[in-house]
Amino acid sequence: MSKILVIEDEAAIRRVLVKILSEENDSYQVEEAVDGLEGIEKIKNDDYDLVFCDIKMPKMDGVEVLEATKKIKPEIPMVMISGHGDLDTAVNTMRMGAFDYISKPPDLNRLLNTVRNALEKKELVVANKILKKKVSKKYDMIGESDAISNIKNIIDKVAPTDARVLITGSNGTGKELVAHWLHEKSARSKGALIEVNCAAIPSELIESELFGHVKGAFTSANKDRAGKFEAANGGTIFLDEIGDMSLSAQAKVLRALQESRIQRVGSDKDIKVDVRVIAATNKNLKKEIEAGRFREDLYHRLAVILIEVPSLNERRADIPLLVNHFSEKIASENGSTKKVFSDKAIKQLQEYDWTGNIRELRNVIERLIILGGQEVSEQDVKLFASK
Repeated sequence: MSKILVIEDEAAIRRVLVKILSEENDSYQVEEAVDGLEGIEKIKNDDYDLVFCDIKMPKMDGVEVLEATKKIKPEIPMVMISGHGDLDTAVNTMRMGAFDYISKPPDLNRLLNTVRNALEKKELVVANKILKKKVSKKYDMIGESDAISNIKNIIDKVAPTDARVLITGSNGTGKELVAHWLHEKSARSKGALIEVNCAAIPSELIESELFGHVKGAFTSANKDRAGKFEAANGGTIFLDEIGDMSLSAQAKVLRALQESRIQRVGSDKDIKVDVRVIAATNKNLKKEIEAGRFREDLYHRLAVILIEVPSLNERRADIPLLVNHFSEKIASENGSTKKVFSDKAIKQLQEYDWTGNIRELRNVIERLIILGGQEVSEQDVKLFASK
């Protein structure tokens, strides 16, 4: 049922609106407020799908109600009710975030079309928020240790910008989660996040993979093909394990960062791209530079913001939360009941040497759930968590 609030000080207009809306659709629950102050109190204390608000009212006018509503519940569509002399103000309220305006006396068809469109918009906003929560939960960073809290704070500051980020850390620490969070919290979140594992692509194919190629560029190039940079246009490209990229490809990535342009393999035509670059590596790139395997100029282009993801051994305080998270996730995936880990089992896991980091912990938790007792015990950990 859609809940609609009508804020109008003129009783006759208010009754007309309530009557039209109530008779139009049985699923509309319509409430009234006689002025702006009462309207704001109702909005604060209840959830409305749509609000009609007169512009000229005593105590608190419609513009003030709109401003206050946008601060406390910005997702509610606001339709302004304007008298003949209020049209300029009504247009200005749309610049301030109002969904639409209707004139007095209200035209029936325009009124009902506005209601339907506004309610559809509200549904889309709610659906997008739910989807965002699902996406964020999928890539959630579990932990409350100082190290993880610090990373979350950095992400909150950096994500809204287009600054390039270099993420470092051992295998299995969760570098890809940091990349996903940076993208999801950015203005580019509606665009694509294109992931490229540089270590998994043969050196002779990496340039084609990143920048695409034209037909005939090499033996198997049977047609033109766009690369990952083009696919990420308007979004983010995540270059995972960039320390394994060939020097030739590094030079082209450097040019792409400097000029926001790329060339497909076999072509001399420039293609303009708007891409945010996030890179990650488990290598010490400064040592790679000294060894001549990584370009120093590319390093400085990538490392505008450095985020080092700590090993699990450096954040043992997060292990209870991680165990609970993986237990729930594995139970959900298998359609089974979540297993409980005893306090002693958790303590034993905290004393383990996690050379494989989060990835290893996840595998061990799954093994303990399969092989351990109804409650996973300290003995189960000693028996089944060994390497």
